[in-house]
Amino acid sequence: MLHEDAVREQLKKVIDPELFVNIVDLGLVYVVDVVPSPEHADRYDVRIEMTMTSPMCPAGPQLVSESKRVVGELPEVSSVDVKVVMDPPWTQDLMTEAARDQLGIF
Repeated sequence: MLHEDAVREQLKKVIDPELFVNIVDLGLVYVVDVVPSPEHADRYDVRIEMTMTSPMCPAGPQLVSESKRVVGELPEVSSVDVKVVMDPPWTQDLMTEAARDQLGIF
């Protein structure tokens, strides 16, 4: 069985090209839904809701495509859908302590 934690761990491979921190620690990943695939036994469809650090983030398309790619590499995954949302807006408060330390934000 594929769990949300495994998907989030895989998403840590996606690094923001401007901040050089992974999207999970940056707090960009809001929702990860893992549901059984109706088309493939023992496989799962993954739905991700994520945001960007700003509405006009130039790295947005790259982050979405990389997220789809890395999650799709998991053998249990049948499909990946990534939706970009802007509500609630991203703030630095969503970052992990590790991300804050890496960026020198205290």
